[in-house]
Amino acid sequence: MGKPTRSSRSGKLRPADPMATAAGSSVPSDSRVVDLVRSGQTEAFGLLVRRYEAQLQRMLYRFVYDREAARDLAQETFLRAFERLEQFDPSHRFGPWLFRIGLNLAVDWLRQGQRTVRTVPVGSAGRNLDVAAPDPQPGRELAQEVHRVLEQLPIAYRTVLVLRDLQGFSSSEVAAIEGRRESTIRWRLAVARDMFRQLWEKRQGVENDRRNIGRGKA
Repeated sequence: MGKPTRSSRSGKLRPADPMATAAGSSVPSDSRVVDLVRSGQTEAFGLLVRRYEAQLQRMLYRFVYDREAARDLAQETFLRAFERLEQFDPSHRFGPWLFRIGLNLAVDWLRQGQRTVRTVPVGSAGRNLDVAAPDPQPGRELAQEVHRVLEQLPIAYRTVLVLRDLQGFSSSEVAAIEGRRESTIRWRLAVARDMFRQLWEKRQGVENDRRNIGRGKA
């Protein structure tokens, strides 16, 4: 069998079932699956697709806020990973390498101006951003506000904030994905959180002023 292909109807990457040697009684490690694919048993790549597809799509969605775009970017990520598998360093973990490919695609997507403001699902935004909401809004509106503030951050700071505080990766995992030292990630995260907090407080102050003006006119 050849490399993963797209379904003719949906355009979705269709992972082939991994061969029996890759799905025996014990679950093979990522490095073992990579070895199988490199040796010509390309159908084993389907195991990596199934292993990471859901998590990858969630990560991409945190950036693009568009479910269809996140699915498309995930499919492109897997195709590029397959095509570049010979470049993968087996001394490193496969997951961060894969997520780095996806992250680069998402950043390119954003820089090309293809994103639109979308509403984040209730409860999925701002959970670790220490957002003070003295006048609580419905969850959907709060998520929208978080998204708008995140869009104002430079992409380097937005990236680390999304990966760490929204996606839930550890600082060491973010460092591996971004190819940076963990100390750099921790510093950048502290700066990003401070930038977010200042922008959030400023935005909330403006909104409060608007509401007060509206009450005065009423």
